[in-house]
Amino acid sequence: MSVAAPKREVVSSFRQHYWLFVLPGTLVIGGVIVFPWAFTVWMALHEWNVTGDHAFVGLANFVNLFGDQRFIESVWRTFWFTLLATLIPVILGVWAALVFHRSFPFRGLLRTIFVMPMMATPVAIALVWTMMFHPQLGVLNYLLSLVGLPPFSWIYDPATVIPTLVLVEVWHWTPLVMLIVLGGLAGLPTDPYEAALIDGASSWQMFRYITWPLILPYVMIALVIRTIDSLKVFDTIAVISQGGPGTASETLNYFLYLQAFQFYNVGYASAVVLVFFVIIIALSLLLLYARQQTKWME
Repeated sequence: MSVAAPKREVVSSFRQHYWLFVLPGTLVIGGVIVFPWAFTVWMALHEWNVTGDHAFVGLANFVNLFGDQRFIESVWRTFWFTLLATLIPVILGVWAALVFHRSFPFRGLLRTIFVMPMMATPVAIALVWTMMFHPQLGVLNYLLSLVGLPPFSWIYDPATVIPTLVLVEVWHWTPLVMLIVLGGLAGLPTDPYEAALIDGASSWQMFRYITWPLILPYVMIALVIRTIDSLKVFDTIAVISQGGPGTASETLNYFLYLQAFQFYNVGYASAVVLVFFVIIIALSLLLLYARQQTKWME
């Protein structure tokens, strides 16, 4: 009897019973991911209140949603917040990575201090910044008074609340972008730079034609991470501004929270969840496509 025969029997037996191996994982995925989303879709098609009473309304929640001016404003506010909270940390993070990639005294210590904000929890950071933004007792307005500047409104003015919240995000997450790009800089080859120096290239030319194309994939990774994180920011807004003043800082995530847990419009909130999910998927696919277009130079 050949050795191949038992092997064929084992393979045949595995093919007949492979479902026993994938069944546990399938049940977990179905229970943790598929069922909650299916139940959310079902709730979005109903008028649902906190007592559990519900009535089928079809697509009425979605129709009302796109006629809700408060919802539309929260969507645009979310995009504006995401744009600022993504681009500014990426730009500053790339600059910081280039700075810390160079050798200078106390580089390790300063780099450690720079990444410390990333280690704290968002709620703790939000509480600290809330005290700093206080119009009378906050340290920020005190520092402005030392240089003869008038006090700033910070989170208490509809025109400045979004930029102020972005400031907190920038301080918190710029170190993450720096670490991602710094990892890319650490692996750069030295041969292109040596050749460029021999050819008399300037520092800007070396950055523009060598460094930037090589680190661009890392920058795109940081851009994807920051975009997704910025879209779903909730704790910073909930602690610092609670969506105010008025609705000036009410992003889509906070609007969803209010509908579900303050107004108890569970069916309406479920419709918001599905729309929010579509927005996140669309932006993620767009960014992943842009990420795939970046190639490492060989």
